[in-house]
Amino acid sequence: MAESWDGSYDPGSQSDDSHHFERLRVEPIYDAFVCPLTKQVMRDPVALENGQTFEREAIEKWFRECKESGRNLVCPLTEKELKSTDLNPSIALRNTIEEWTARNEAVQIDMACRSLNLGSPESDVMHTLKYIQYMCHKSRSNKHVVRNADLIPMIIEMLKSTSRRVRCKALETLQTVVEDDADNKVVPGLLVIAAILAEGDTVRTIVKFLSHEPSIEREEAVSLLLELSKSEALCEKIGSINGAILILVGMTSSKSENLSTVEKADKTLENLEKCENNVRQMAENGRLQPLLNQILEGPPETKLSMASYLGELVLNNDVEVHVARTVGTSLIDIMRSGTVQSREAALKALNQISSYEASAKVLIEAGILPPLVKDLFTVGTLPMRLKEVSATILANVVNSGNDFDLIPVGPNHQTLVSEDTVHNLLYLISNTGPAIECKLLQVLVGLTSSPSTVLNVVAAIKSSGAIISLVQFIEAPQRDLRVASIKLLHNVSPHMGEELADALRGTAGQLGSLFKVVAENVGITEEQAAAVGLLAELPERDLGLTRQMLDESAFPLIISRVVLARVTFVLAEEPDAIKLSREHNLAALFIELLQSNGLDNVQMVSAMALENLSQESKNLTRLPELPPPPFCASIFPCLGKQPVLTGLCRLHRGTCSLNDSFCLLEGQAVEKLVALLDHTNEKVVEAALAAISTLLDDGVDIEQGIAVLLVAEGVRPIFEVLLEKRTDNLRRRAVWAVERLLRNEDIAYDVSGDPNVSTALVDAFQHADYRTRQVAERALKHVDKIPNFSGIFPIMG
Repeated sequence: MAESWDGSYDPGSQSDDSHHFERLRVEPIYDAFVCPLTKQVMRDPVALENGQTFEREAIEKWFRECKESGRNLVCPLTEKELKSTDLNPSIALRNTIEEWTARNEAVQIDMACRSLNLGSPESDVMHTLKYIQYMCHKSRSNKHVVRNADLIPMIIEMLKSTSRRVRCKALETLQTVVEDDADNKVVPGLLVIAAILAEGDTVRTIVKFLSHEPSIEREEAVSLLLELSKSEALCEKIGSINGAILILVGMTSSKSENLSTVEKADKTLENLEKCENNVRQMAENGRLQPLLNQILEGPPETKLSMASYLGELVLNNDVEVHVARTVGTSLIDIMRSGTVQSREAALKALNQISSYEASAKVLIEAGILPPLVKDLFTVGTLPMRLKEVSATILANVVNSGNDFDLIPVGPNHQTLVSEDTVHNLLYLISNTGPAIECKLLQVLVGLTSSPSTVLNVVAAIKSSGAIISLVQFIEAPQRDLRVASIKLLHNVSPHMGEELADALRGTAGQLGSLFKVVAENVGITEEQAAAVGLLAELPERDLGLTRQMLDESAFPLIISRVVLARVTFVLAEEPDAIKLSREHNLAALFIELLQSNGLDNVQMVSAMALENLSQESKNLTRLPELPPPPFCASIFPCLGKQPVLTGLCRLHRGTCSLNDSFCLLEGQAVEKLVALLDHTNEKVVEAALAAISTLLDDGVDIEQGIAVLLVAEGVRPIFEVLLEKRTDNLRRRAVWAVERLLRNEDIAYDVSGDPNVSTALVDAFQHADYRTRQVAERALKHVDKIPNFSGIFPIMG
């Protein structure tokens, strides 16, 4: 008898795992089954001329070693010389071994079926999973045995074990069962196994392990997903799991993962590219190259689909440059000669990648200006809605700061600042809708912002007599249109002050509208800055204009007492500081100073002071004292009902006032802080957002804080701060505030369909500091961009 039933299972390396199943064989192992060289059960027995039997591979190796060493060719068992190396297959012995193996494996498989359940001891389950791995490594055909014995669903069930060791081993075993090999190329074994795994929540359960911080489970899950992604059917299934692609993309850029895991995540994503929907998800989550490749190399319908989707994405500046360099020329070619549908897709994509100065320059070099100008000026080439997109792209491109007096845009070497071109722009501004008018005004704003081109535009405005119609836009009800016109007039005012003065004197209302803009009680805006600049450039000695200004304007004088803000930084440590703040009603003072338009430092310090005061509100609020229940309440519960209290602060759940507890719900503080979120100075915005965030802080009623912001129309401006990503500090504060807002189900539902917010949160999740990434992950879970797996396992061991 041989000592081991199958030496290839190596009892030494596998501890007692082999013996666990050896005891279950139905008949012993005979010496004739075992190769004298390998001491293992033979798979391909062959006989020598002397009748001795060996494993084919082992005896062939013996012959090679004899030849290489110069020794005589002898039988390794009898050591007698052999005349020939001929090997005769022992077919009868091989069949007997195969039958013996099949009978014993049937018993072992039956034992595996009985051991794989969540109630079995951990050691039994671990032995069984290791045995299944051994079976699959031993022979590819055994994978079919495992499948036909319905072991795969049982292995999947082990992913729900409370034991981390069992979960890891189950992931590893599934990988062994499904891993690709030569046989899978011709036999659809993987497809059958994939169909089993595609049922129910199996793939979602596997993806769940990706959400763990770097761990063995995470590494095993990535390895398994890599194998599963080789099946096209499972590619679609994996991509449909909410958050799967986002997490995989994040892993490929992670610095905390080991290199092997990063490579496997990257290869998994490459396999998932077989499905167009997965390519779109990758692009949405920052992996754009597959989508760009489809635009460059895909069939026409795929190019159209991917270009359309590119037009819907929100891209970072650096990404815009990369996209412009990669597919800019292709998109411009489609814009020149494609169908209306394909041109629409190309225009919308070009609109997305032209908003950044560097990417706009790339598009200019690629030749975007001539077809844009042709589309705008030629009647019937495009529907009006697409002309609006063309105008938007032109406005984006013009603001890149190139020398547009040197770049030809027409057949006769006209440029954007040639008189004919500017006349055509002015004509369109007066004869189209507000949306196109606004964009074309922005084109002229860009052209007049450069010293090298402003005089050309001024000359064309003078020769066309268009100043009267341009001044009329000051009273436009659309804010964007009004801002663009005031900025344009500000830019040309140093060169045509007299003409502007005449136009303002000769029309009713425009000058008054300018003063209304300047006097608005909101944070200093680009509209106000342009209006002030325009008024400053008007001729000083124009008596009629000056008299009209004196009649219509009144500027309040603001005296700053910002030094008092220092007191608010020591409220928690100095009781006298609270007393002083109450005596001088500092909360009301700083709320008033928020409206110090033009004095950025005053507004910033006032907002900081209000943040400090508001932080103390929860400590200063007087909580109501409820009378103790009467003695008889224990006998008659109806007599112990507490009285209903009214007049309490909805945020702090106590008695609040602006002067005593510095509660921001008084004095229109919230509305004025919200107005500062649109400020041009990011330090003012950061201070205002910090003060607003005290309404969402721990220790207050966050739902009520959100309700206050909804009434003050402050929710959307907070999201806008997140989207602008002006500084790292602002992003950190905005991500925190947005996560709090998204705890409100209605807001989360509304925002879940906004790709801009999702992109900003994904960017923070992938690239911000560690704490901000954690907050961004929670925010993404609120809008279902990352799945919340907390309910998958009842207990996590």
